[in-house]
Amino acid sequence: MFDKLEDILNRLEEIHVRLSDPATAADSALLQKLMRDEAELSPVADAYSRYKKCRETIDDSLSMLEEESDEEMRALLKEELSDARKELEVLTERLKILLLPKDPNDSKNVIVEIRAGAGGDEAALFAYEIYRMYTKYAEMRGWKTEIMSLNESGLGGFKEVIFMITGNGAYSRLKFESGVHRVQRVPETESGGRIHTSTITVAIMPEAEEIDFHLDLNECRFDVFRSSGNGGQSVNTTDSAVRLTHIPTGIVISCQDEKSQLKNKDKALKILRSRLYDMELAKKHEEEARNRKSQVGTGDRSEKIRTYNFPQGRVTDHRIKLTLHRLSDVLSGDLDEIIDSLIAADQAEKLANDA
Repeated sequence: MFDKLEDILNRLEEIHVRLSDPATAADSALLQKLMRDEAELSPVADAYSRYKKCRETIDDSLSMLEEESDEEMRALLKEELSDARKELEVLTERLKILLLPKDPNDSKNVIVEIRAGAGGDEAALFAYEIYRMYTKYAEMRGWKTEIMSLNESGLGGFKEVIFMITGNGAYSRLKFESGVHRVQRVPETESGGRIHTSTITVAIMPEAEEIDFHLDLNECRFDVFRSSGNGGQSVNTTDSAVRLTHIPTGIVISCQDEKSQLKNKDKALKILRSRLYDMELAKKHEEEARNRKSQVGTGDRSEKIRTYNFPQGRVTDHRIKLTLHRLSDVLSGDLDEIIDSLIAADQAEKLANDA
């Protein structure tokens, strides 16, 4: 571990030298790469520097204890030694986590797909609430959201919504949200006061650029049609909507939210590219999933991951057995406690497997 940490310090020093070189400033691609590398390596280097200072404090305290005869001074040195050892333990664990292999998609934007499942109109209403929950969370973190495709229900719910969240680290924070989300409550249309259970599915996909996944446009068929539903007269009177079919997989994507046919085509391609990239990632993870079942799930779309119980005002994440009794806060976008717990569980499992 320490050889790797020393290599990181040396690499960071080399990056700082290159960043100060005027020739680097003239090469924007190189400059961006070096700045990304610096941002990735700096937290590791900072933690390692603190670790080394802590080790020095321990060594100095032990040395002084051997020579010190004054009991009051010895007591102070022992207290300092105890504090330094505790900090060293924390820093050691921190460094182990920082050195875990990075998910190359963590810094990417995400495309989120939410679909109503069992429960009819009630499931569609819940799909809208979960969409709102994620957009509120994105807003809290300073991320931007944009609807890519929308299929509304008659009561103000969403049968399906696909939207993009743009912001640094969006995938790293949201990647464990894929799966089945379940709601338990009394629907507004229920006259008998009975609790119903409805479900929706959430898919979180990293935005795929051309460099990540090459999409052969010869395998795509585009059909245009007249938009329907909300959108204004100018949308509905032109053939601006686009239906994209990926012939090898049979995936069909319809986009009609933009007035421009070209913009709808671009959105459809972006969704398709990310879906295909996500399928490719899933294949790569299958072997790992066979070797060990991840505590926080494999991203299986059929896995029930969370229940939102309205009568009891609670949210339960079944993967890590976490229950919070503040449902309204969570639905208003306060997701950090759940997400931090999922990330911590995933890191703990990876550390245990590396041990």
